[in-house]
Amino acid sequence: MKILGFDLGSKTLGVAVSDYLEILANPIGTFRFETNQLQEALEYAKMVVKEHGAKKIVLGLPKNMNGSIGSQAQYSLDFKKMLEEALAIEVVLIDERLTSRMANQVMIKADVSRKKRKTHVDKLAACIILQTYLDSAPKYHS
Repeated sequence: MKILGFDLGSKTLGVAVSDYLEILANPIGTFRFETNQLQEALEYAKMVVKEHGAKKIVLGLPKNMNGSIGSQAQYSLDFKKMLEEALAIEVVLIDERLTSRMANQVMIKADVSRKKRKTHVDKLAACIILQTYLDSAPKYHS
């Protein structure tokens, strides 16, 4: 089964999906919505879960650098609750501090223009969030 990775911003939802073996994360897109309109992001998330037959969502939790929960992290916690209630699906939170910075650094090293970096950073951050989870999750082999 597939797992989705989400990087939630105030106007964007970066999305990544795992392969069936839950080994690799692949960026699939960025959904843009009106500022702080989580219902719009939820409707898109529902569609993506159905389209990919996902069994789990990994959502980035943007803690402050000192580990505390600020307003943006609370925003993600609110979205987690909405996802769980609307989809009856497990939502796992992953500390996403510095993922957008890591995504930008990867693109800078790949010589991606500033304009293109801006359009790809959210889905690449979602990919990093999901890959972090996949790398840390226990694998079951039969």
